[in-house]
Amino acid sequence: MATANSTIQVRVDAKLKKDSKKVLDAIGLDMSSAFKILLKNIVITGSFPLELRTENGFTLREEKLMLADAEDALKNGKRYTDLDELFKDLGLN
Repeated sequence: MATANSTIQVRVDAKLKKDSKKVLDAIGLDMSSAFKILLKNIVITGSFPLELRTENGFTLREEKLMLADAEDALKNGKRYTDLDELFKDLGLN
């Protein structure tokens, strides 16, 4: 097994570090081990081994599709003048 002889320094804001440490502590990992696992998986998979998510918790593809749907709805969607009209159209009246 190779010995650890290289250092990586990463600058992050204090809140991100604190929140990440809290999660890692809960699953029994320290920050250094988590980074080593990440880097090893990058090598193993030849890619970034995690599904990236937006701040809203969606994958990049999901969020892009939702934004496109919302834009389409704004352009082409039916508009209502009041709630009664909406409820009637939905069969809730």
